[in-house]
Amino acid sequence: MIFQGKAITVQQLEGGIAELNFDLAGESVNKFDTRTVNELDEAITALADTAGLTGVLATSGKAVFIVGADISEFGPVFEQGPEAAVAHLAKNNTNLNRLEDLPVPTVAAINGFALGGGFEFCLACDYRVAASAAKVGFPEVKLGLIPGWGGTVRLPRLAGIDTAVEWIASGRDQRADRALSAGAVDAVVAAEMLRAAALRMLRQCIDGKLDYRARRAQKQAPLQLNDVESPMAFETSKAFVAAQAGSHYPAPLSAVKAMQKAAAMDRDAAIAVEAETFAKVAQTDSAQALVGLFLNEQLVAKKARRWEKSAHGKVARAAVLGAGIMGGGIAYQSAYKGIPIKMKDIAQAGIDLGLSEANKLLAKQVDRGRLTPAKMGEVLARIAPTLSYDSFEDVDLVVEAVVENPQVKHAVLSEVEARVAADTVVTSNTSTISITYLAQALQRPENFCGMHFFNPVHAMPLVEVIRGEKTSDATVARTVAYANAMGKKAIVVQDCPGFLVNRVLFPYFAGFSMLLRDGADFQQVDKVMENWGWPMGPAYLLDVVGIDTGVHCEAVMAEGFPDRMGKHFKAATDVMFEADRYGQKNGSGFYNYEADKRGKPKKVASAEAYELLKPHVAAGKTFSEQEIVARTMVPMATELARCLEEGIVGSAAEADMALIYGLGLPPFRGGIFRWIDAIGAQVFCDMADQHAQLGKLYQPTEGLRKLAAGGQKFYPTA
Repeated sequence: MIFQGKAITVQQLEGGIAELNFDLAGESVNKFDTRTVNELDEAITALADTAGLTGVLATSGKAVFIVGADISEFGPVFEQGPEAAVAHLAKNNTNLNRLEDLPVPTVAAINGFALGGGFEFCLACDYRVAASAAKVGFPEVKLGLIPGWGGTVRLPRLAGIDTAVEWIASGRDQRADRALSAGAVDAVVAAEMLRAAALRMLRQCIDGKLDYRARRAQKQAPLQLNDVESPMAFETSKAFVAAQAGSHYPAPLSAVKAMQKAAAMDRDAAIAVEAETFAKVAQTDSAQALVGLFLNEQLVAKKARRWEKSAHGKVARAAVLGAGIMGGGIAYQSAYKGIPIKMKDIAQAGIDLGLSEANKLLAKQVDRGRLTPAKMGEVLARIAPTLSYDSFEDVDLVVEAVVENPQVKHAVLSEVEARVAADTVVTSNTSTISITYLAQALQRPENFCGMHFFNPVHAMPLVEVIRGEKTSDATVARTVAYANAMGKKAIVVQDCPGFLVNRVLFPYFAGFSMLLRDGADFQQVDKVMENWGWPMGPAYLLDVVGIDTGVHCEAVMAEGFPDRMGKHFKAATDVMFEADRYGQKNGSGFYNYEADKRGKPKKVASAEAYELLKPHVAAGKTFSEQEIVARTMVPMATELARCLEEGIVGSAAEADMALIYGLGLPPFRGGIFRWIDAIGAQVFCDMADQHAQLGKLYQPTEGLRKLAAGGQKFYPTA
């Protein structure tokens, strides 16, 4: 053994070849954490000191090669400023340069994912052989960052500027065959032939049949572009990347600029430019939010897995009550993920609508080449439409998705409970009605909880699992396990009006309603909030949700929280509702809707909407962007803080992820609490206090005041 560590071993093979193997102890994947980086330094030193060394084969002892850096180490480093970020990169940049400069050839055998720093390690090797199922790439821009260990330097010199810009600026994984075509890997073979193929290529280098020194020279020299080619290539790329990424995501354009600045430099100077650029983007709010988002996703997934592990058996058979669009969407998602599901309705028309919805979604998958017609048939066969409760005793979990009416739900829940086994979990897809209240209709309330899907089910990742007063842990565990199996992001919350997402959404709508009451133009409000990052502004969102649905939910929230959500004026939504303008569903709301060329609803300005509002709002007034943001976001943020302080949601991370998964809160904000951290709790409280006259929705909680007074954050990095 040449070197033995906890993450890396180096052992001697025949003919003077050494195998450098990554196998990080105690982890399911390899990553470049501090331990691995330090051990790589020691391993390279050991290789350099090995007499008779002829070549190095780099392999992985896990199902992946290396998935990248340890993201959990970034926060404390970035907090210390740009110099600390550059220093953090320096150790592994030195490692990879030393690897590239070894006096013997090196070949990487890429057996699975080689991403970020993992792919940068591979690029530092002389040749790369990939298994056919392997994937490579640079996902750093998804974290608001750029490659930091030579990716912007070595990839353009091996695969060309166009490929490097596309791969780095998009952040997408690349299949092995595409990487071969681009010149980023040198061979692709079946997984069982990988080791032999990589050793064969290494021996060809040793025997002089492959000129590995020429390959190194190519990577270490300036880009081979003349004074005309370079500006043309980079300026075109910059314009395209800037348009695609937008102003809220600076990392993709920064990566292209780094490549352009370093194009005429040798390797070491170019890597210094990359490190400087990395350090700069690491300080942006976008990077800190996106890195935080990644860590929050890990936490949410870990909690969901923990619930799943505690579940007594998997959900092998499910049922949904109430077909239609929502029931059909739930049935589709379950069947698509391999879980057979009964879809029950009281009328054939409902069954037909549910099957039509599932058919439509599957047909789209076939059209996009993601499913074959035969596979579509298999998925449809897992959906069993029925008008009766026959065989419901074999079902493990039921999702009730009938109309949002407490009396109807009570009747249906009581009915189904009598037809299922004693340990069957029964859930309700209610969006507003108390789970504890609905459980009053049941003999086994411990087997009941909320399972709130978001529309459209196939597209929205969040499922709120709502615990009622008598819900058991076993019920929560099985429900979370089912959500996981459906490919959803499950977040467990406590019961209250609106649960978590709707409880904080309606204060946002309330802020919007008060803006309109005070003379704001709803089109301007939509534009400002879309510029802030929302996929659609509040007026457009209400039209998409359905103004009739919004008015109903608003009444539930007002009853639940009258001191904050009760209103004493006629809201714009009430005006639209009374005029039968329900939004997209009937072609008119705040906007009118016309079918575009693809048959999808396209919003157009509506003079009628303005005329209807006129008697109920103040004279037109122009509000600043800052005031529009404050008046809509402060109510949402203060209500989310109340939910956290009341224990409705377990952590700031889960609260933030729920709004990103369930409402499309802009990822570059990282969540409401990360936004407050970014601007400062004191600044937020000052913003709220400036609008105190608007009511209790603008009143910071005790917890927010405490954070502000202590200069603290929801996400401390130390």
